[in-house]
This record gives sequence, structure tokens and C-alpha cells, in this order.
Amino acid sequence: MSTRNYLRPPWAARVIGGRMARLVKPKVVSLLSVPGRTTGAWRSTSVAVLDHGGAEYLLAAYGDTEWSRNLRASKSGRLTRRGRVEQFTAVEVGPAELPELMAAYLKEFGKLPNVAKTFDALPDPADHPAFRITVTGSGRA
Repeated sequence: MSTRNYLRPPWAARVIGGRMARLVKPKVVSLLSVPGRTTGAWRSTSVAVLDHGGAEYLLAAYGDTEWSRNLRASKSGRLTRRGRVEQFTAVEVGPAELPELMAAYLKEFGKLPNVAKTFDALPDPADHPAFRITVTGSGRA
């Protein structure tokens, strides 16, 4: 198993950024909820969902984050976006697909705060876990 890097987000991004982003950019930023690996308690964080090649992806811009580890273990979660909660299943993307997804993510979201800086600090695509998601059900939030 290879070691993946993690870049801790700046304080403002951790404490304020995710909450504000969902208010300011609700079409871009969704709330991801995933059961924890150890406790099973649901953990939530703000994410940007990449629509690429007819599929949807979650890419861990900050590297091997807690949410990516939890999603790798559970293979499912919930996304709250545009007033709807969507259940989904997830499959981790193989290393060969990561460079293309990373480039698409940067093109789509690179102007958001800290995204380009994060990819500059962690330039290796292998440091950014990515998951193809398939919505299995939805309802009102």
C-alpha cells in the first residue's frame, strides 16, 4: 500500500470556508456525509462534485483526508445539494485515471480559494484519492 500525503487546510478554510461556500456557491459546493470508519457516526464536510465524462466524482483536493478514508471504507454516503439529500455508492478510481480527473478538477474549480495552491503543494495525482459516485436514491433535505 502506498503512502498518500495530506495537506491540512488553513484555519479559515477548515472553520469558516466550508460553511460559507455552501451559502455563497450552493450550485458548486455540496455537503458530503460519510459514516466514520471506527464509530460509524456520520461525519460531514463540504465538497465540490466534479461532473466529467458523463459521471460524477469526488476528488480529495487536500490529499488523503478523513472523508476519503471513511468513504474508501464505507463505499457509500450522502450528498446534500440544492435542497435534496442523495444516497450514493462510491468506487475508488484507479491511478491511471487520476491525472485526467485532477486536470478536470483544476479547470472546473481551480479559481475557488486554496484549490490551485493545494494542487501546487501536492502535485502528484496519486496524493488525491478520487471516487466515482452513483446516486442510488434521493429525497428532500
